[in-house]
Amino acid sequence: MIQRVFALVANSLLTIGKMTGLTYNEVNILVYYLLIPLSWTAMFDCWIGTPITSAALLLVWVGIFIGTRHTFGLWCDRTFQASVDFLNWFNRWGGNYVLNSVIICVLLPLLVYGFLIWILIK
Repeated sequence: MIQRVFALVANSLLTIGKMTGLTYNEVNILVYYLLIPLSWTAMFDCWIGTPITSAALLLVWVGIFIGTRHTFGLWCDRTFQASVDFLNWFNRWGGNYVLNSVIICVLLPLLVYGFLIWILIK
């Protein structure tokens, strides 16, 4: 089951990369460091009634895009490798990269979405 979830996510990111001309690492970083957090901040901003956190995140990303305009792919490669290192850090407790990825990159975001949906409905 864990392998299937990992493969589904990885293949989806590869497909998006092929469709957009971006590398797997670039798509991964944009999805996990921009799009998912931006969706969270947008939901949070709806709850608090102001777009402040989304605006702050977008400003950070504008800075990243400007600062890496000629080296964005290289920056994504380095950031992706740091993410892999982070996920592998959890191996000391008996996990592996695939399991850690599914827990931290799939289950944890789903829990955050569940919580944010709950506070918006409540």
